[in-house]
Amino acid sequence: MTQASSETARMTGGQILIRELVARGVDTVFCVPGESYLAALEAMHEAGDAIRLIVCRHEAGAANMAEAWGKLTGRPGICFVTRGPGACHASIGVHTARHDGTPMILFVGQVPRDQIGRGAFQEVDYPATFSDLAKWACQIDDAARIPEFVGRAYATAMGGRPGPVVIALPEDMLSETVAAPAPCGEMVRALSSPALGELERMIAAAERPLLVLGGSGWTAEGLDDMRRFVERTGLPVTCAFRRQDLFDNRHPNYAGESALGINPRLKARWCEADLVIAVGTRLGEIVTDGYTNLDAPMPHAALVHVLPDAAELGRVYQPALAIHADANMFAAAAAKLYAGAAPRWEEWRTAARADYEAWQQSPAHVGPVDMAAIVAWLSDTLPDDAILTNGAGNYAIWLHRFFRYKRFGTQLAPTSGAMGYGLPAAIAAGIRRPESPVVCFAGDGCFMMASTELATLVRHQVPVIVVVVNNSAYGTIRMHQERRYPGHVVGTELVNPDFAALAQSYGIGGWRVETTADFAPAFEAARASGRAALIEIVLPTAELSPTMKLPG
Repeated sequence: MTQASSETARMTGGQILIRELVARGVDTVFCVPGESYLAALEAMHEAGDAIRLIVCRHEAGAANMAEAWGKLTGRPGICFVTRGPGACHASIGVHTARHDGTPMILFVGQVPRDQIGRGAFQEVDYPATFSDLAKWACQIDDAARIPEFVGRAYATAMGGRPGPVVIALPEDMLSETVAAPAPCGEMVRALSSPALGELERMIAAAERPLLVLGGSGWTAEGLDDMRRFVERTGLPVTCAFRRQDLFDNRHPNYAGESALGINPRLKARWCEADLVIAVGTRLGEIVTDGYTNLDAPMPHAALVHVLPDAAELGRVYQPALAIHADANMFAAAAAKLYAGAAPRWEEWRTAARADYEAWQQSPAHVGPVDMAAIVAWLSDTLPDDAILTNGAGNYAIWLHRFFRYKRFGTQLAPTSGAMGYGLPAAIAAGIRRPESPVVCFAGDGCFMMASTELATLVRHQVPVIVVVVNNSAYGTIRMHQERRYPGHVVGTELVNPDFAALAQSYGIGGWRVETTADFAPAFEAARASGRAALIEIVLPTAELSPTMKLPG
């Protein structure tokens, strides 16, 4: 097309929007279709093989798949949903993306522009509704400005601490034909390069240092640099909640996860440390164990806090050294630091690793299934690139405590604590990385919030193995209930289907595991099938967590 003809060409708003996404490398879109954005769907049809459309059975599943895609790629996961109920269903994925720092863009169909403000069918004020959940929420009223809005959406979703953007698309705007505007080039991310002389002095003066890794936006190269920094300095490493894949758990410097159900000895090390270096992670409630690992606002230890979001530095804790920088650029600079003081805390580091190894031993269990042994078997059996996903619930504590994550990008789990995440995330992972085994862990309550996506799993022939841990209860809530109101059981008991039979009704393999010895043969059979499969593990309700049992 010549320059002159490109300036006079006319396109619909839907065509302009899809052109912008394709130009930014978008090749996969997750959606539940709706009449409010038919013009965008038509443009996807015109795009042919350039766009792979993953049609889901619930908007929450679609949004969670897009969020997981953002985690896997470091680029915004793209989701389209319809107005009103569709957007409200998808809001859980937006919430997770905001809490997890995941780049994501949710496009929402909207009523025609001449009906806005009249309380039209399924009308919602999306900028107002998503103002707290998203980094930015807006509505495009002029098709000619679509490139501008999409450009800003990418800059916002990926800038600083990544997060979600919500864009409302009035139905008539998408079908309107306008002179095609020039495509908007993507903004280069603004990255700051840290000067680390003061950090080097603080490390040299420390006696009991602790490095905390977390957050989003990491790259494999950045984590390689971070490993070199750790090995040069001899620092013990803890990973934040559901960020265990940032550092090889087999490494002698790894000391465990700072999360729910933290190893008491690791918690003690937080309290005994004289230097805490937190890189990429917010120091929120979970990683600080209810803000008790560090005193607020002035920590007992010298705190070095490295974040790409200046607004988070000093938000709860006043750091001795605040470094406003991209975590990968920090790692590249830190990898070159001199490490002369490392031998002084060698005993501190080796003791931290010994505490982690001791924490890996199977605790006592109720009934014939040892969940710790099952997860440890998976950790030893699966290849290093296997991806594990999960949602929320006490069942995940076994996974996080007893599985050793070996590579970056192999853990997909919501730091927001959202149920129903594991299966959609596993579908996204299986599509994105078909060469890697994908295993979804879900509790019975968690799985039933997304079980409709089994249809999506089968339709797209994604060979995910789903492990449903069934204790016939909302186990986490029952645990808190027993702590506060012992013996008063209300609202936490569940009635479930035969999960293996449910899987078989979709035409995939289903197994029921009632003893520890049953699991390995079932899992090997599922893997050998080369297709999607589901394994139900039956636990007594009394098995609340690795350390908490009923009664008691």
